[in-house]
Amino acid sequence: MKRREFITLFGGAAAWPLAARAQQVDRMWRIGVLVSRAADDPQGQARLGAFQQALQQSGWSDGPNVRIDIRWCEYDADRTRRCAQELTALAPDIFLADITGSVTALQHVTRTLPIVFAAPWPIRSAPASSKVWRAQAATLPAS
Repeated sequence: MKRREFITLFGGAAAWPLAARAQQVDRMWRIGVLVSRAADDPQGQARLGAFQQALQQSGWSDGPNVRIDIRWCEYDADRTRRCAQELTALAPDIFLADITGSVTALQHVTRTLPIVFAAPWPIRSAPASSKVWRAQAATLPAS
């Protein structure tokens, strides 16, 4: 067997487990949600309900195929930082944040996980190179 054929065969065999893991259908996804409001705030509950409803309409349900971890920060900067650290420790696949302060707190604890910023105004403090996306009428992938 020639060297090039061996390397091709070995490289394909080494990549096979990675490809198999990437195609897992039964994977439990994890979303970290950092909400600036108090847990009993009606507007915060309504926004969170709309988010969960949009997920369900796309085939994502809290429990069967996604885990949603929510932290309510009550407009407290210290609490927001602690909640960002707690959520990061849970190793979510993605974050959802509702105000710039929440985005900033998440950016201080991670630079590798994507953050979705769900607010009606633009992000002023997020650098262009950061992994922060402003949520608009997003189309979620089917589960």
